[in-house]
Amino acid sequence: MKQKSKNTLSDLIDLALTFFKIGAFTFGGGYAMISIIEREAVTKKKWIESEEMLNVIAIAESTPGPIALNMATYLGAKVAGFVGAFIASVSVLLPALIIITLISAFLTPFFDNQYLRYAFLGMRAGVSALVLNAVINLGGFLKKEKRPAVFAILFISLVFSILSAFNILGFDNIFIIVGAILIGLFYTFIQDKYKKNNKLNSTKDKGNKL
Repeated sequence: MKQKSKNTLSDLIDLALTFFKIGAFTFGGGYAMISIIEREAVTKKKWIESEEMLNVIAIAESTPGPIALNMATYLGAKVAGFVGAFIASVSVLLPALIIITLISAFLTPFFDNQYLRYAFLGMRAGVSALVLNAVINLGGFLKKEKRPAVFAILFISLVFSILSAFNILGFDNIFIIVGAILIGLFYTFIQDKYKKNNKLNSTKDKGNKL
């Protein structure tokens, strides 16, 4: 795995080309980009491991700003420090800036064209497939997961997300993220305390035997 201390020209060029390609050929926003970023960063470039990719997504989703930009910033910093973060961030944004400028300048009069509407319809279907693919790939960690709390958080989050999506409950999804963070912190605190108590009791038992 590459270390962020490698701030070489080749690393910066690699980051720029990779994230420019991701920004240029991934339609549908950050969630559609997740599977593409995972393939590039984990499978092809070996910048991070699969488990860290899940942490990157959690951080990118929980912090302000577009998820794709946050992921690009993190991965750029991981590979080549501050300069790498800057290069990756600019590269992933640049294609969208160019495309939106061209659309606003030349394509606005053609928005009522039926062929263009059909093209956008096909793009939406493709984007849905990309998002579903990201969900399936990222959910692979559950095969090795044995902690009940993780499955409980997943189930509760899914239920509340569905209720919110169908307007059965009126609340922002940010509360799901905050709630999951708090549950994770509480569970970790209880788990660490339990392990410390077991270790302390084990030490006492050994002392009594001596």
